[in-house]
Amino acid sequence: MKHKRSMQKNYRKWVATGCVVLGLSIAGCSRQPEPTDPAPASPVAGRSYSRTVVALGDSLTAGLGVDETDAYPARLERRLIADGYDLKVVNAGISGETSSGTLSRINWVIASLKPDIVILVIGANDGMRGIDPDLLRNNLDQILSVLSENDIDVILGGMKMLPNLGPAYAGEFERVYPEMSQKHHIALIPFFLEGVAGEPRLNQSDGIHPNPEGYRIIVDHIYPHILKSINNQGPPSD
Repeated sequence: MKHKRSMQKNYRKWVATGCVVLGLSIAGCSRQPEPTDPAPASPVAGRSYSRTVVALGDSLTAGLGVDETDAYPARLERRLIADGYDLKVVNAGISGETSSGTLSRINWVIASLKPDIVILVIGANDGMRGIDPDLLRNNLDQILSVLSENDIDVILGGMKMLPNLGPAYAGEFERVYPEMSQKHHIALIPFFLEGVAGEPRLNQSDGIHPNPEGYRIIVDHIYPHILKSINNQGPPSD
């Protein structure tokens, strides 16, 4: 417990003071007015959607500690529908999952959820556990290869790592995401938690998991990437 509290304290201190290291702008580190979250769409029984977006990842995707409707996948779906996009967003996040866990279930995700687009945000637990970045790299490589073989568009969410394991480890960990983005020619969100990490008012008491307001910021940050992927796909096939 003492080690966990120390890591959480270091994480908050690192992100709050390390915006230059992370490549975040001063504006991104300051407190911003919260974007308006669209009102929830009224549920329609038996509604069919033109395409499916699957949000795949760990507790940051699952929405640990918040209501399911406040996690980013549900907020993203509401915003897309409000903007006229007929897409379903499925929350396929599992709290505590590592890249190895995602690799073990990727074929099931494809077969059961039939995604057109996958938003993949995984690796934070690998880093927190000090797992060799080469394992993360290899797992992501295999996951992305399987998605590519199934003609699924992918948006990869990058992660930054705590500096307590040393700058060499943190640097190698962070390099995995742009490397995989370039190798597989997929879209990259350089830091999924940009503008949220290190902001106490946007996170739960653990200082790691976003609160509802934090998830609003996340959706606002990733939304342009989602729209670009949707528009690149063109109209849905019949």
